[in-house]
Amino acid sequence: MSVKVASVCEGSYGEKAGILSGDELLSINGKEIFDVLDYRFYIQAKKLSLVLLRQGEEVKANIRKSDEFSDIGLEFSTYLMDKQHTCKNKCVFCFVDQMPKGMRDTLYFKDDDSRMSFLFGNYITLTGLCEREVQRIIDMHISPINISVHTMNPDLRVKMMKNPHAGEVLKILDRFSENEIQMNTQLVLCPGLNDGDELRYSLEELSKLYPYVKSIAAVPVGLTKYRDGLYPLRTYTKDEAAAVIDIIDEFNAHYAFFNDGQILAYASDEFYLIAERPLPTAEYYGEFSQLDNGVGVCALLKDEFTNAIADTQSRSVNRTVTIATGDAAYDLLCELSHMAEEKFNGLKINVIKIINNFFGETVTVAGLITGQDYKAQLKGKALGDALLIPRVSLRNEGDKFLDDVTFQELEEFLGVKTYAVPNDGYVLLDMLIDGGV
Repeated sequence: MSVKVASVCEGSYGEKAGILSGDELLSINGKEIFDVLDYRFYIQAKKLSLVLLRQGEEVKANIRKSDEFSDIGLEFSTYLMDKQHTCKNKCVFCFVDQMPKGMRDTLYFKDDDSRMSFLFGNYITLTGLCEREVQRIIDMHISPINISVHTMNPDLRVKMMKNPHAGEVLKILDRFSENEIQMNTQLVLCPGLNDGDELRYSLEELSKLYPYVKSIAAVPVGLTKYRDGLYPLRTYTKDEAAAVIDIIDEFNAHYAFFNDGQILAYASDEFYLIAERPLPTAEYYGEFSQLDNGVGVCALLKDEFTNAIADTQSRSVNRTVTIATGDAAYDLLCELSHMAEEKFNGLKINVIKIINNFFGETVTVAGLITGQDYKAQLKGKALGDALLIPRVSLRNEGDKFLDDVTFQELEEFLGVKTYAVPNDGYVLLDMLIDGGV
């Protein structure tokens, strides 16, 4: 195995050692290099001995660094130095299978790559790991790893993920725990499949791996209107969502009694919204280890916003602002807007709920609102001095919505200064009263 060097930074350790563009990197200090994790891990030393392949012949390059954490200046054609690993499962709840046709290719890619878990916090199912990758995680002590468990019942996991190996790979959790690899886990819950007693069983089994299982997130299945021919699933009812919260609360109460008050499992914000129950306070979520799963997002935003208002002196703000968001965050943003209007004289905030017509009304999160839904539902409305939309509606680069409508296109279409705001209460208040100035 080798990885090709695309370029060498001018003045870098690599250039000084004579490494050339086009060289193939074979090993560092005797360790074979397969991808970015190997490379990043093994260059963390002051003395490096690299073996490269140049025009069919092996050459060596020796590097001595002043700081073991310094880069050596080699760049590769892809960030991972390898192809991204795709998912081998056919989960009954897979969101990618519920995408309409005609969208950009990247939206149909099913990621299940342990490297992306470590680098960017993505969740993996373990079914795509070979023995070398499992052992590498242990040897390098790559931690934490984010794992999509869904159920600890091996047979049910096979049924839900439609992969004959989905149950047996749960043993990897034990290996990680034995080697002190920390894990954040998630359970995508489907009514009648892996909730109820199955949820109780999964919580109990995962708790046996504490403290290396750091957290468990329960998330309701997300369903779009594009489910023709797929496994029959439905959304949670109010009572069913309440039952999930009750099971998790009962588990935490029992578990915390024996573990110094430690809360291990969390229901996502969506469950509380569906159940029409008050969300826990920010203190409940501890380190907020499951924010990317929608666990504690509302509590953190409210806590930050409340603190930001308390820290900001009252004054007159002659300004009208519109906030557009999804159904899930609508009530909270109305509450926060009222707090701001009471503190800052002359500030007027209109909160508009965007219904997800593109994916279906059962999809309520802001991260899945398309540009065309923003355009259609905000067209012709008096938006005031500025429009604020959630940053999560845009892809990572911040330029496009899921349907390829661009941020600039939306702003020009509506004819109002538009800002994409992150889930940060301090930033939100600043954008409301000062427009980011």
